[in-house]
Amino acid sequence: MNDIAINVQNVTKVYHLYDKPQDRLKEALHPFKKRYHHDFYAIDNVSFVVKRGETVGIIGKNGAGKSTLLKMITGVLTPTSGTIEVNGKVASLLELGAGFNPEMTGLENIYLNGTLMGFTKEEMDKKVDAIVEFANIGEFIYQPVKMYSSGMFARLAFSVAINVDADILIVDEALSVGDMLFQAKCIAKMNALMEEGMTILFVSHDIHAVRSLCTKGLYLVDGKSVLFGDAGEVVDRYINDDQLAVNEQLKAMGHTHKKTGEKSIVFNEEEVPTVVRLEPSIGEKEGMVRHGDKGAEILDFGIFDLSFNRVNQLVSKEDYYIQFSVKFHEDLPTFVATTTLFGLDGEQLLAWINTQDGVDFPPVSKGDIVVVTIKINLPLRQNVYKLGASVEYPTIPLIQHRFLDMIKGIEVIDVKYESPSKPFHSVFYSKGEYLLKKVTKED
Repeated sequence: MNDIAINVQNVTKVYHLYDKPQDRLKEALHPFKKRYHHDFYAIDNVSFVVKRGETVGIIGKNGAGKSTLLKMITGVLTPTSGTIEVNGKVASLLELGAGFNPEMTGLENIYLNGTLMGFTKEEMDKKVDAIVEFANIGEFIYQPVKMYSSGMFARLAFSVAINVDADILIVDEALSVGDMLFQAKCIAKMNALMEEGMTILFVSHDIHAVRSLCTKGLYLVDGKSVLFGDAGEVVDRYINDDQLAVNEQLKAMGHTHKKTGEKSIVFNEEEVPTVVRLEPSIGEKEGMVRHGDKGAEILDFGIFDLSFNRVNQLVSKEDYYIQFSVKFHEDLPTFVATTTLFGLDGEQLLAWINTQDGVDFPPVSKGDIVVVTIKINLPLRQNVYKLGASVEYPTIPLIQHRFLDMIKGIEVIDVKYESPSKPFHSVFYSKGEYLLKKVTKED
């Protein structure tokens, strides 16, 4: 039992639901104990074991019981039946800022939360510098948290939870906090904690994070455990069930997805040279975030002028080419290529997506290397921006995609006005033109 961090056996949580508020009182006073309520099983006979050092992701639709289960594991709720054994000191983040006093400063709330987790002031004195540095909210650490923006609030709450050297970290939908750079820092920190052997249990709707970060997964439907095991297998089951359900809904609504085929690719191959490299050429960059299930790999990426010279200083309203090479590690009937432009605060401003422009790419085989070229226009105000690129498989066309490889912050570009007298404001979508060219195939 020494290697078991969390042991959940036959746990059930039942709530009594009443049609009318007065029914609760009528039931309590009825001489023959007449029942006025009906039972709602938020969690229904769930069992699983988490070993020390494992990272387990819990997935399921809203209302599946994910948060209820975490609250029982952390002791916020008690189960109606069954047993929960937790071995080790727990740091939890169930609701961002839960336990924070809005009238107290950020620094004071750090000590307050440490006390709630069972740490002494002397222990928190040793941790506070790391917490403040990770949150990175500057002088606001000395201001009442009621003055914080939602992003600053999230930064401080997550920083406290993840920097207290607990044995077990339990988080509920906390990987989406803050801006893009802070999300990258959170994921890097979680990876470091995993390497150090911390046990992590977290709820997320980001199935790609579950697949890439977790060793195991738990899939809940209506409070019941559908599958517990390898994270990849659990995510695949969830996607398959979700796809079947949505397909039935689309069929009932009479929706169909029209394919336009390769004829919508507007370039001739002779017009567009291959200027990106065909081997892995993307190094680590500050603030870059990469994830996906490795069904494909983005090898190289660049933005080019109309003469196909690589550039990173651009002029607003001018045309440019984006080109990236991709190697596929499995057979696919089609795929989606996306390039996204972000502000430095992580806000998405523009996206170029082939399916959004009515272009469906043809099948690819394992070992194929293809080069995607997109002609774009940049109707952007003068600023510095970050680009992201992804290769996806549309598990549910137009609705849900499986990320094969996704890189945020793959390139930084500096956009200037054509002249100071011609400023321009950003928009959220720009139509692109596409070329897909297969350049190699492995035997």
